[in-house]
Amino acid sequence: MPNSLQGSQPQKPDLAGIRFVEVTQKTRGRFETLFEQPGAPKYCWCMAWRHSSREHIQNDEKKRMMTALIDVGTPVGIIAELDGKAVGWCSVAPRETYRRLSKQQDDSETGIWSIACFYVPRAWRGGGLASALLDAAIDHAFDRGAGIVEAYPVDEAAPSYRFMGFRDMFVARGFREVGTAGTRRHVMRLMR
Repeated sequence: MPNSLQGSQPQKPDLAGIRFVEVTQKTRGRFETLFEQPGAPKYCWCMAWRHSSREHIQNDEKKRMMTALIDVGTPVGIIAELDGKAVGWCSVAPRETYRRLSKQQDDSETGIWSIACFYVPRAWRGGGLASALLDAAIDHAFDRGAGIVEAYPVDEAAPSYRFMGFRDMFVARGFREVGTAGTRRHVMRLMR
């Protein structure tokens, strides 16, 4: 007798065919569509860690600020695509394009790219897309001249900052802890 739950279990997404694309003026529409879907972080538009002159900004202003960065060619991150549709996001960019990400940050250092955020829609979670995004973000940063890739993940049990990724995912790729940022975030680095 077949298991009565068999048809109700969610299928793990198939990552075959996923490609990773830099968000540029040309791909901005796909990025916007991803962030405007139900459950997406349209409250943030991935501006939480970026430079802005004001603290309390409305969502539509955050979107405008992000699109302005994209339009002038500022690197902001990559999207994962399947069949031309964006299915995930990773904020990866030169560290100087973000506001201060840790208290110990030495702003005289150059050649550092930061991985500051991931967004994977609920339907795609648990199937390895975040790990694939991380691998693509690392390659993206080094391909564009990074000497060091820095990240700020948390432990899996952390109640907040989970959008920054989990520490074990970074350790598995050779990142080394170099400090902490606050009480939950680890500052981790990878060099090639």
